[in-house]
Amino acid sequence: MFEEASEVFENMFKSSFPLTFIVFLPAVLILVSPLPAEAAHEFTVYRMQQYDLQGQNYGSRNAILNTEARTVEADVLSRRCVLMRLADFSYEKYQKALRQSAGAVVLVLPTNMSTLPQDIVQFMELEPELLATETIVPVYFALEDDELLSIYTQTQDSSTSQGSSSAAEVLLHSATANGFQMVTSGAQSKAVTDWAITSLEGRLTGVGGEDLPTIVLVAHYDSFGVAPWLSYGADSNGSGVAVLLELARLFSRLYSHKRTHAGYNLLFFLSGGGKFNYQGTKRWLEDNLDHTESSLLQDNVAFVLCLDTLGNGDSLHLHVSKPPKEGSPQHALLRELQMVLQQYPDLKFSMVHKKINLADDTLAWEHERFGIRRLPAFTLSRLDSHRSVARNSIMDMRSVSSSLERAGETTTGPHVDLKKLSRNTKLIAEALARVIYNLTEKGTNGDLEIFTEQMQVQEDQLTSLIDWLASQPRAAQLVDKDSSVVSTLEYYMGHYLKDVKRHFVKADKRDPEFVFYDQLKQTMNAYRVKPAVFDLLLALCIAAYLGLVYLAVQHFGVLYSILRRLTAPRAKQH
Repeated sequence: MFEEASEVFENMFKSSFPLTFIVFLPAVLILVSPLPAEAAHEFTVYRMQQYDLQGQNYGSRNAILNTEARTVEADVLSRRCVLMRLADFSYEKYQKALRQSAGAVVLVLPTNMSTLPQDIVQFMELEPELLATETIVPVYFALEDDELLSIYTQTQDSSTSQGSSSAAEVLLHSATANGFQMVTSGAQSKAVTDWAITSLEGRLTGVGGEDLPTIVLVAHYDSFGVAPWLSYGADSNGSGVAVLLELARLFSRLYSHKRTHAGYNLLFFLSGGGKFNYQGTKRWLEDNLDHTESSLLQDNVAFVLCLDTLGNGDSLHLHVSKPPKEGSPQHALLRELQMVLQQYPDLKFSMVHKKINLADDTLAWEHERFGIRRLPAFTLSRLDSHRSVARNSIMDMRSVSSSLERAGETTTGPHVDLKKLSRNTKLIAEALARVIYNLTEKGTNGDLEIFTEQMQVQEDQLTSLIDWLASQPRAAQLVDKDSSVVSTLEYYMGHYLKDVKRHFVKADKRDPEFVFYDQLKQTMNAYRVKPAVFDLLLALCIAAYLGLVYLAVQHFGVLYSILRRLTAPRAKQH
C-alpha cells in the first residue's frame, strides 16, 4: 500500500504541481515561519538594593530577566516574571513568588502616591523585611503608566483564567490569549570598585583665644530605600541637611559682626554613607583623631549635635549614649533646649538613653560614631526610635506629604511640614545661641528671641532646600565625588563657611566594610507573544493536517489501483 501511495505522490509531483503546492506549502510555511514577537512597551525599571555591609549580603543578587509575565494569582509562578501593583502587594504574596522560584518580581508603583495613603504606610513597614535577607530573584520597581497598566490587566486576566472549571476553557483561553515576554537590556550586576563616598566639612572660627571650645553640627545627606533610584529622602535626611545649612547661614551672620562673634568654634559636617553605618563619619574621625597632629576634634569639643529627620511631628527626642553630667556643656545644651521649649507649649520633648551596643552589625544613630571615640554627642530627631520605618523608605518623598497627612501619619510617615521644620530649626538655633553666648548664666530670660526680624529663620530658604534635595535620589551608590549633589552642597557651604573641604572614604580592597553593585537602573521591554501552549497546539494542528493529507492520499491511491484493475481487462478486449 505504501508503494501505491508513493506512486500516487510521484504522479502528483509530476502531473499536478498546483495540487502539491496547495497541500504542502501551508504546513511548511507554518513550521518554518514562527510568529514574530511584537514590542508592546518599553519602560524603565529600578532594581532592588544590592550591597554588602560588614560581610553580610543584602538585596537582590541578579539583574537579568528574559521570561514570560504572570500575576501572583497564577497557580504556577516558576521561572515567570511576577507583576504586582502596590495596591495588591503583600509580604505573603511576595514570599509566594520567591518560594516558587519566580524568574523575577516587578512591583508597579502608582505615579500619584496621594491616591493610596494606606498602601504607602503598609509598604513602608514591609521595606525592612524585603531587605532583611538576600535573594537570587531579580526584584524591580516600575512607575505605572497606561501601557504598563494595560499589560498588567491582560496578564492578570490570563493568570486568573487558570482557575476555570473546564479544562477545555483553560486550554482555549491559553491558546488565544496574549502573553508578554519581559526582557531587560542590562548585563549581570557586578561589584563597583574604587567607589568614593564624599563628605563635606566647613567651619566658623571663634574669637578670643587659641583653645576655644568647639561645637560640631552633623547631618548625613544620603538617602536610603528598597530601591536606590527611588530613594529621595525628603525627611530622612533632607530635613537634617536643610536645618544644618540654615544654621550655617544664621551663625555666619552672627560671626561676621564683631559684637556677636562668639568664643566658640563651630564645625559643620555633612557626612556621606550615613545609611551604611556612617562610613563617612567614621573615616572623618579617623583622619582627624588618628592621622593628624592638630584638629578641632582633638582640642576641646564641647559637644557634637547630629540632626536627623526633623521635618514633621509635635515631639523632639534627644538621643544620648550617656546622660550628660550637670555642669557640662552637654548638660547646658539640654537645659537650653528645655528653656526654649517653653515658647512652644504644644511641642513635647524627651531624652532617650540608649547604650552603644558594639555587638550589633550597625550603629543606631550617628552620634554613636562619636561616642565610640569618647566625644560627647547627641542626635536630635522627631523619631523616638532608630528602628522607625520613616528613616529608610522610598515613600519618603515630597509628593506623598498631603496623602499621609490625610491618612493621619503625621508622626511616623515621611511627611515634611515646612512650618514644623521651620519651628524646629528656630528652636535649635535659639538653644545653640544661648549656649554659645552663655545667656542663662547671664540671667537672660528664657523667652528672649535672638533670631527675629532680619535674623529670622527663612522658611522660603528651607522650602527651596527641601525641594531641591527631594528632587533627586541621593542613595550612597549614586552620589560619587563628581555628583551635582556634592558640588551644590559644597557651593552652598562655601557661601557661608570657611575652609570648606571634601573628605573621601573608599572600601578596603582586602576586607571591605561595604560593597556596592551596578545595574540598579535598566530598560525593560515587554514583547507581545503567544504562550507556549499555543506553540504546542499549533504543532498538533500541523501534525493532524499532514496526517489527514496522508490518509486522503492513501485512500486515493487504493481507489486509483482498483479503478486501474477494473478498467485494464476492458482495455485489452478493445
